[in-house]
Amino acid sequence: MSKMVPLPTNSIIPERDLDKIPVLETRHLGIDFGGLTAVDEFNLTIGRTEIAGLIGPNGAGKTTVFNLLTKVYQPTRGTILLDGKETSGMNTAQVNHAGIARTFQNIRLFSSLTVEENVKIGLHNQLRYSTLSGLLRLPSYWREEKIAHERALELLSIFHMENLADHRAGSLPYGAQRRLEIVRALATNPCLLLLDEPAAGMNPSETAELMENIIKIRDTFQIAIMLIEHDMNLVMGICEGICVLNYGRIIAKGTADEIKRNPVVIEAYLGKKKEG
Repeated sequence: MSKMVPLPTNSIIPERDLDKIPVLETRHLGIDFGGLTAVDEFNLTIGRTEIAGLIGPNGAGKTTVFNLLTKVYQPTRGTILLDGKETSGMNTAQVNHAGIARTFQNIRLFSSLTVEENVKIGLHNQLRYSTLSGLLRLPSYWREEKIAHERALELLSIFHMENLADHRAGSLPYGAQRRLEIVRALATNPCLLLLDEPAAGMNPSETAELMENIIKIRDTFQIAIMLIEHDMNLVMGICEGICVLNYGRIIAKGTADEIKRNPVVIEAYLGKKKEG
């Protein structure tokens, strides 16, 4: 792991990313639902190739943050900068096109389609043929389809899943469906990949393999990855910067060692110790 370096904005990023524009900056980000403030004053910076963690107790607002970043929810206040550019006014599809891809707590695959077809859905922005050539099956269509087929197999090979390309996605074991969802997200060519509880339902050996693959994805694609995860071994094992959320507000930011020793974080997870 790269040494983490503090910024004037009270954030930290990997030293190797200091000469690059941060992939993500949020400033005073917040959202209210009616009279309830779900997220408030969320300020975060993620380096260009950082593996970042977003942790906190159940109901802390972590998935809400992901929904704000991907414009499932429009923020009530604050600014989101992706690659130095504001995302205000963008919708979910536009944010994805701009470079944010995500997976979900509950797997959202097209179960009746094949593994390869699911990946190709992620590639749709990069296919360059007209509707007419698609309808008429012109040479330009078959050329692009060949490129998409080869790219899909290449992406599936990250998880050694290319031999499953013709299988129906819904027939895959749970862990393989999780991996396929990550591959489909990668197919959109993101600069920031958001993983919402990627280790949920995985056994220890699958989780260990997932950790290796997350690092491999970062190194291969040179992208940033931010994950929400309850498996603290995974978080502490691969995350460089960790942000802790509680009741919609950041209560701590730091490296794994700093977060592990932080009394405010310990209290948020374990509750106050009884006196006497």
